[in-house]
Amino acid sequence: MNIQRLERIDGYTWRLPRSGRMRSEAILYGSEELLRTMDEKVLEQIGNVTMLPGLVGPAMTMPDAHWGYGFPIGGVAAFDAQEGGIISAGGVGFDISCGIRCLRTDLMLHEIAGDLDALADLLYARIPAGLGVTGHVNLGNAELDRLLVKGAHWAVQQGFGTREDLEYIEERGCMANAEPECVSELAKKRQLREMGTLGSGNHYLEVQVVEKVYDAEAARAFGIAEGQILVSIHCGSRGLGHQIGTDYLVSLAKKARELGLELPDRELACAPILSDAGQRYIGAMHAGINCALANRQVLAHLTRETFESLFRGCGVETLYDVSHNTCKEERHVVDGRERTLWVHRKGATRALGPGHLALPEAYRAAGQPVIIGGSMGTGSYIFAGCESGEARSFASASHGAGRAMSRHQAKKAYRGTEVLETLEGKGIRIRSDSMRGIAEETPEAYKDIDAVAEATEQAGLARRVAFLRPKVCIKG
Repeated sequence: MNIQRLERIDGYTWRLPRSGRMRSEAILYGSEELLRTMDEKVLEQIGNVTMLPGLVGPAMTMPDAHWGYGFPIGGVAAFDAQEGGIISAGGVGFDISCGIRCLRTDLMLHEIAGDLDALADLLYARIPAGLGVTGHVNLGNAELDRLLVKGAHWAVQQGFGTREDLEYIEERGCMANAEPECVSELAKKRQLREMGTLGSGNHYLEVQVVEKVYDAEAARAFGIAEGQILVSIHCGSRGLGHQIGTDYLVSLAKKARELGLELPDRELACAPILSDAGQRYIGAMHAGINCALANRQVLAHLTRETFESLFRGCGVETLYDVSHNTCKEERHVVDGRERTLWVHRKGATRALGPGHLALPEAYRAAGQPVIIGGSMGTGSYIFAGCESGEARSFASASHGAGRAMSRHQAKKAYRGTEVLETLEGKGIRIRSDSMRGIAEETPEAYKDIDAVAEATEQAGLARRVAFLRPKVCIKG
């Protein structure tokens, strides 16, 4: 990226000044090194977002930003429905509510070090992963509609997990105002056999050890300590979410043309939030969120069963579950006034600060757990939302390392067998049926997770709590 076009506010905050059709400035968070390595398209795309109607405050990118469809991945923007604000499928993404469920175990690495190979094999056998894989849950149309309304609550009612899990899921496990009738039959058909599956691409299930604690007080609140075993499950709404995105790009683009909305990019197909087309997309998108929450709940239950079968009497609890491809109606303070806004977060994670009533009581003093996933060979971070994040980013933070290399580039540069051998040499047990997928997800294809973590903290978006080192990774 050509940073000469930007004004430097501080070491980790940059401004793209307002010009031409821009309704507001854009803010980019990250170190100079991170911004220089970003694709020029990131700057073009976030500039385009500032041209959309009803934008409130700046459009912004997180330190892990990279090129995406419509919005850049790592893009955040808020809109006011009462001022003609829009909803954009390109601002949510195709994998609606893709996110991470983090599980906390009462096991320590030294207790299970000799059983990690057996654990990897059992998880690989039990967790459906890969392109087109089907799961253990067979759904009829009526049952799927109930799932799309109830989210993780549906999964718990079916025996997948416990009600205690729900307290530690974003939206308490169920997104309100989901409308299954706004989801196409093709989208529903794609989901009938995919519930409880990881999928492919960058999705994973990872067994991790807490290698370092940065904030002892927050770590105690989250129930984690150095040497402890955690599990992160990264996946989303599978075929249903992708089809919702595909379907509504067409209908939203049609509505934009009917209203004469001059879009800077056809990938930013959108409609006013209060329009029929906008409301239908919101209803479908909320159903997609519930699909993802239910999917991760089923996978969490299967993971818990697997651990308990190998380590009798062990405890496996939900630490937190948060999404990073959503648009939600939220209350935020702008220029000293509280307003109702629709916040798009595409490849960005909600990061509520201390005291927020939406947080579980056990975490309220510390702030929301924010899980920033890395590559399968480097590690991940747990952060906590902080007070400054509300004003700086509508309480949003990075969601992961962010790609530095396309899948096509990675596949040309690396061989899956060589990547696998390197990771195994580092003590990371990889289980996957796709050598091509392993090549595409090589750690070298991602930004430096430590650099992203530092920038996220230094920019005042969230604060570091713990670093997690991978020990087992199940890939699609």
